[in-house]
Amino acid sequence: MNSMRASRNRLVPILCVLTAWSVIAQPILAQQQPPGQPGPAPVPGDAILNPQQQSTPPAQTPPAGQQQLPQDTVRPNYVLGPNDQILIRAPEAEEIDQKPFRIDGDGNINLPLVGRIHAAGMSLQELEADLVKRLREYIREPQVFVTVVQFRTEPVFFVGLFARPGIYTLQGNRSLIEMLSSVGGTLPNASRHVTITRHEEYGPIPLPTAVTDAEKKVSTVEISLGSLRQNINPAENILLQPYDVVSVGRAELVYVNGEVTRIGGIELGERDSVSILQALTQAGGFTRDAKRNKVRILRPVLGTNRRSMIEIDAQALFEGKGLDVPLLPNDIVYIPHSYVRQFWQTFASVAIPILPYIIFLIVQ
Repeated sequence: MNSMRASRNRLVPILCVLTAWSVIAQPILAQQQPPGQPGPAPVPGDAILNPQQQSTPPAQTPPAGQQQLPQDTVRPNYVLGPNDQILIRAPEAEEIDQKPFRIDGDGNINLPLVGRIHAAGMSLQELEADLVKRLREYIREPQVFVTVVQFRTEPVFFVGLFARPGIYTLQGNRSLIEMLSSVGGTLPNASRHVTITRHEEYGPIPLPTAVTDAEKKVSTVEISLGSLRQNINPAENILLQPYDVVSVGRAELVYVNGEVTRIGGIELGERDSVSILQALTQAGGFTRDAKRNKVRILRPVLGTNRRSMIEIDAQALFEGKGLDVPLLPNDIVYIPHSYVRQFWQTFASVAIPILPYIIFLIVQ
């Protein structure tokens, strides 16, 4: 009896240890899966992907050989022609919405629902208006947008103060002078310089003054129209490349401020400079209180925000003495106020009325 009681006493701690071990080991064993058996399905909200394993859908690239324009460069006045490919967006007309169509050799496009249209010679705006008119037979208020996704030939863009700005086709090797003639030249108030911007895939602009922007992947150059017309540097008459952008802004100005009749800017136009006498004459001449012998020219210092000062005796210039000074773009001509002259004018205006009284007192 005593031996059985002793055996039970020895088993009790062993059973306690086994029970405790089963309680601790159960959740651990439950998480372990035998080899070859799938684990529980992951909860979508808890799934975490390795950033290197996450993938995004590949960007859709245009077919090989398709000429894509940079964004915001297709103008609504672009004139369509044979072999142009257009994309029509018409949300209410599924038959043509978001579908490309090519203009055939005769200048026509055949569209579902609306039929055959002679698109060659029409601008994008005109084609949009024509499609809206045709779709009104089926849709109450149709919305139509047309863009060019592939050009019949390489385009060149003329932007700014040209006589006929817009998109032009190269149609072979065309020089800058030839294309300037095609656009009708520049307007009278245009700058005497044009800027050409070229995408890097067509190589840098072959001029020593060209500047390459690695970040924007373009090269730019500024060319003088006067130099181009006079053929001073034949190399400036470069051959244009596809997607070149030729731009021209307003003419450079010379500013006249201070004691002149008309304060403001004077356009240089095609001139490289204007003389100070011409500028003062165009500004209406001096006012009565102008300090004519101390006229200042404030000229920008290249590459800085500072200006250098040149002092001129303009009175002597008007008397035919000294050398006239050419003013350059962005020069400021300042004519200061003459306080000495103002003093004597003020003194005279006060003294003359009381002069008889002064004389009377002296005589007395």
